[in-house]
Amino acid sequence: MSNLLRVSRWLRLARYFSACATILVAALPGVARADDHVTLLTSWYAQAEHGGFYQAVATGIYKKYGLDVTIRMGGPQVNGLQLLAGGQADFILGYDFQVLSAVESKIPVTTVAASFQFDPQGMLTHDDVKSLADLKGKTILVAGSGRTSWWPWLRAKYGYNDAQARPYTFNLQPFFADREVAMQAYPTSETFQADQAHMKTHFFLFADAGYPPYNTTIVTMRNTLQNKPDLVSRFVKASMEGWKSYLNDPAPANALIKKDNPQMSYAQLAYGVAQMKKLRLITGGDASTLGIGAMTDARWKRTYDYMVQAGLLKSDTDYRSAYTLKFVDNLKVMP
Repeated sequence: MSNLLRVSRWLRLARYFSACATILVAALPGVARADDHVTLLTSWYAQAEHGGFYQAVATGIYKKYGLDVTIRMGGPQVNGLQLLAGGQADFILGYDFQVLSAVESKIPVTTVAASFQFDPQGMLTHDDVKSLADLKGKTILVAGSGRTSWWPWLRAKYGYNDAQARPYTFNLQPFFADREVAMQAYPTSETFQADQAHMKTHFFLFADAGYPPYNTTIVTMRNTLQNKPDLVSRFVKASMEGWKSYLNDPAPANALIKKDNPQMSYAQLAYGVAQMKKLRLITGGDASTLGIGAMTDARWKRTYDYMVQAGLLKSDTDYRSAYTLKFVDNLKVMP
């Protein structure tokens, strides 16, 4: 027998015994296996709105599902979709408009769960304003991102005009100084600052008036769905269990949030949790009956219809590829 033939046989036998050994080890009880490493990129600096994910790290929920999760903070200069597409993250925290626009541009991303049943975006006004309809003619502070998301919706619904809009620079002083000014706000952030300044205000959640999108969604690449569906399933389930745990006892996650973002005070974290509970951002809507993380075809269709009507999305965009219900339909992490 030639030396070449002997080497070939030896290599085949080596591969065979190696495969057998791998199967045997995997089947043995008590044998430790490495957890799957996952990187999650958030949408902003660490805050209460990311609490469920930090909670799943802090309390070992991810580890229970065989996951070793690293959370990286986003920020104003961080392009989450670009980092996701470039393989720098396995999942990002996204937003329906962002994902639908990406799909229109042929970027193969998909939403797999929705942490927030509603977008927490709203309007902060002085206490003399009784409804969003009362803002016609008043100055409204709008950030650049708002002009291509909720502003067209408000303008059409309440008859506002573009002359009312002024840039929002994430500084509340213009609002504090002028009672004729209203401003975009989150119920966990700007409202906290107004309360700290002892300013009497009203907050109007756009979702209460029919604004359709989800928020703080879990987004991944389509090749991850195809190649690692079990990993996606485990990550979604563990994350939603993290949210349930966070609402019950936020202390473990808040310690990690403070570590990542020392500028975040425990007072604001507590305020954020209280507001999320009050508005039922995580447990309301379809989550109340379908479980935390739930999404529906009908809600995505409403967001698509609005974006097309507002000229924010081409009508031939395959909006159904922007999401999948596969990982939440039978999740049943009930509030």
